[in-house]
Parts: sequence; C-alpha cells; structure tokens
Amino acid sequence: MKTRVLLVDDQESIRSAFRMVLEAQPDMSVVGEAAEGAAALRQVRVLRPDVVLVDIRMPGMDGLELTRRLAGPEVAEPVRVVVVTTFDLDGYVHAALRGGACGFLLKRSGPTLLVEAVRAAVAGESLISPQITVRLLRHLRGPAVSPSVEVLTEREIDVVRLVARGLSNAEIAAELFISAGTAKNHLANAQQKLNVRNRVGVAGWAWSSGLVAAGE
Repeated sequence: MKTRVLLVDDQESIRSAFRMVLEAQPDMSVVGEAAEGAAALRQVRVLRPDVVLVDIRMPGMDGLELTRRLAGPEVAEPVRVVVVTTFDLDGYVHAALRGGACGFLLKRSGPTLLVEAVRAAVAGESLISPQITVRLLRHLRGPAVSPSVEVLTEREIDVVRLVARGLSNAEIAAELFISAGTAKNHLANAQQKLNVRNRVGVAGWAWSSGLVAAGE
C-alpha cells in the first residue's frame, strides 16, 4: 500500500515540486492538493490521506490553525501532519508541535528530508529540520545522562556528533567519507543503543550529555 499524501501550499510551483519528489518514491502517492486551509479540510474528509504536508502562511485559514484542526489534542481521529515552511521561527515550531504536527521542515531542507519526514510520520515518529533541531536543543546541555557514551562505537559517536550539529545523512556521509547508507546504519544503531526514537532524540542526548561542545 502506498502512503497517500495531500499537499497544502498556496504556491502552485511548490506543490508541483513536492509532487514530483514524492511520486518518484515507489511507496508514495500524492492524492490531492489545496491552496488554503478550508479547502484542505474538505479534501481530508473526502480523500482520507495518510499524511498532510502543510505550509504556514496561506490566505484564509493558515497552516497552524489547519494543523490544530487536523491533529490537535481535541481531535478524535487525528491526521498525521508535517509542516513545511520557509519561515525559520521558534514560535511557529512550538505552535505547530503543540497543534499536533509530527514534523517541521524548512523548504530549503531538500527532497531527501521531505521524503524522510513523510516516512517518519507514517511510522509514528517525528522529524524536525536539523537546523531547527540544533537551535532548540542547545539549552539541554547539562549533567551527563543515561546511557553513557561508552555504549557507542567511535564511528557512532562521530555520526551522533554530526547529527547534533544539524547535518543530514548525506552531509554526514560526505564529512566522514562513507556512504549515505552506512551513515544511516550507524545512526540507526546509535538510536537503538540510546533508546531514542529518531534523530531528534539522538541530538537531544548528544547536547544533554555534553558530547557536543558549545562552540560547535
């Protein structure tokens, strides 16, 4: 079964670009598009998508209100929503996550992360743009947390440090002169050992444990 995706953005060019990226994946299908929130609500009722990609600034109902109506705590049957926006503002991030979004991406994050975010949403996980993750998690620095760094191999430590600095898997691969698949495997092993669900949890552990220096 393919993951059914609804695109919500007031720019047709953005919707077209997202459609091209997602429909190139063998496990994804774009089932509809909407240019504003009210139309998106109607489409969700009819199309029943698995994941809705939502922009924030749109005419009429904006993406934050749409997210709350689709995925908020009062919704009986919440829909998986990933917010994808141009605007890198902490207030938007917090509002989207409080509204039930299971991901928050910047449009400049690129196609690979867009696909990863959709797959993470389907798996019940969250994915936040690495640039935002780093900024939000810096305040977590403090006493060492469990498990200790000794559970990781040297290469896994390298990967975790780079995740905490906000690098994508492709960027980590280039930095360490390994393949993207190898980087992904090291990250998956680190997640399992650290008992966290995704790269956001890995980054949070790295910052709170002091593995990443303040100046990095």
